[in-house]
Amino acid sequence: MTKDVAGEKGSFSGKDYQDPPPEPLFDATELGKWSFYRALIAEFIATLLFLYVTVMTVIGYKNQTDPTLNPDQCAGVGVLGIAWAFGGMIFILVYCTAGISGGHINPAVTFGLFLARKVTLVRAVMYMVAQCLGAICGVALVKSFQSSYYTRYGGGANGLSHGYSIGTGVAAEIIGTFVLVYTVFSATDPKRSARDSHVPVLAPLPIGFAVFIVHLATIPITGTGINPARSLGAAIIYNKDQAWDHHWIFWVGPFAGAALAAFYHQFVLRAGAVKALGSFRSQSHV
Repeated sequence: MTKDVAGEKGSFSGKDYQDPPPEPLFDATELGKWSFYRALIAEFIATLLFLYVTVMTVIGYKNQTDPTLNPDQCAGVGVLGIAWAFGGMIFILVYCTAGISGGHINPAVTFGLFLARKVTLVRAVMYMVAQCLGAICGVALVKSFQSSYYTRYGGGANGLSHGYSIGTGVAAEIIGTFVLVYTVFSATDPKRSARDSHVPVLAPLPIGFAVFIVHLATIPITGTGINPARSLGAAIIYNKDQAWDHHWIFWVGPFAGAALAAFYHQFVLRAGAVKALGSFRSQSHV
């Protein structure tokens, strides 16, 4: 599609861009392709590495600031360092896997892209399974390497912090995931890439920064989920009551936030509803 714009001193042609067609709801042919299974392996390994590094960072920080072991409460990486670990790993892993699986590494991101018809139902479900299994294995590695500290310091499990209501926790997860998934849509939008091609943007960078910023805001509230696989993996391996008390928050919040981000980007910013209505009207007049 070429967009010609006329100006007072002449005209110029806009950049070409092509929106990919919507993915079918169900495509069984994917199950017979090696590229599909390669993508599942990439999602599994990426989520495993993500949980290994980030949960190890959390456990290490809590050990370094344990008042019974170290009176210096400023030791360790701090909350800022934990946020950098999460955001930095997402940047690295999305960069590494984007060309293979799309670099989702998060069931909420996969869910949002499925609602926008960017992936099929088969791929969405299998991605989520691979991500959850990868998260479980990643946290299991942390426990095996840090067995003396893992249980003592909470296993990196998410939970609603004391003094915050359930409503606040759910809202924090919804808004945090909205920021993340909205950033994913914006950073990978083909129209934006064509329009702003003179301003090169490496898509994994804003996505990683979104994760970093959201962690700074919500670590004090929920420990920051915004990724159901991350929350599930830590809860299963830690497997204490406090990890399961409000675990539903870390599924309902991220999935609701992802759905809102998909709707906002596709039907408000990209005017998907208007385009669909216009297409329907043009067909009705034929």
